[in-house]
Amino acid sequence: MDLVALKEALAQREQPAFRLGQVWAWAARGAGGYAEMTDLPRALREELEHAVPFWRLEVERESRARDGTLKLLMRTADERPIEAVLMRFGDGRRSICLSSQSGCPLTCRFCATGSMRFGRNLSVSEMLEQALALRQRSGGGALSNAVFMGMGEPMLNLENVLEVCRRLPDLGITHRRIAVSTVGWIPGIEQLAQSDMPVRLALSLHAPDEALRTELMPVNERFPLADVLAACRDFYARRHRRVFVEYVMLAGVNDRYEQALQLARILDHEAFTVNLIPYNPTDGAFQGSSRGAIDAFRGALEAQGVRATVRLTRGREIDAACGQLAVSA
Repeated sequence: MDLVALKEALAQREQPAFRLGQVWAWAARGAGGYAEMTDLPRALREELEHAVPFWRLEVERESRARDGTLKLLMRTADERPIEAVLMRFGDGRRSICLSSQSGCPLTCRFCATGSMRFGRNLSVSEMLEQALALRQRSGGGALSNAVFMGMGEPMLNLENVLEVCRRLPDLGITHRRIAVSTVGWIPGIEQLAQSDMPVRLALSLHAPDEALRTELMPVNERFPLADVLAACRDFYARRHRRVFVEYVMLAGVNDRYEQALQLARILDHEAFTVNLIPYNPTDGAFQGSSRGAIDAFRGALEAQGVRATVRLTRGREIDAACGQLAVSA
């Protein structure tokens, strides 16, 4: 639902301020509509049904992978496409990947979203509704983790993203289990470091030197790698929370032993953990590194004292994995 419109509708009807909290509490617990909200007057429920539709996003397509991953293609009221994903893991985690924008204005060459036409920033309600829809269509089970790693650059919509983070604990996702990803948008990193939200920061790095990173990620021309890493170190100094470095493994591009050593040299061992991401196929010109190359790269990092993990891929067969979210507008 549109929380701003709901607040206005309640005020117009001279309802007490706590009504907004009542409606949100029902939605957070899994209610599918106003009719279920039995502590609201029946007449008010009926009026709200017409004044402020409970579901604002239209689910256009639902895709399910054999590993249990669920992807929803949704459209906003003004026909902007959004994709959101729920991933299930063997340890019981149910993690959601939310989009902060429709499309993305930053055209990373290996990411399918960057090939889309950029739409706009998403509202708080549109991001929250992604989470609610994923939970409802996955059977209503508890959610455990959330990442803002779907469509868009979250730091370009940070005020709304942080407001969503404030409400996600109502869905069972604690602040410390929320991660906000960025390509290195320094003003956003600085703002996140100064905020009161104890969420995690994830940096899409993908290259250990300025020239290659600029080739892969044009944003590096505006915010050079050295300055981005300095901002991340400041985040760590302020928040005492390790920064996750996302590094997609591209065969023959950024996966050589020498590049692993170079990456280790530029990272503070205390401030960063590297998450190596097997490349998920898109329509681009890249090929993914072999498992042997990924393991060797990880081994080289760990030999230099850098913590490194390999991301467990989910939803690749339905184009729901990292870097694959893209739809035509």
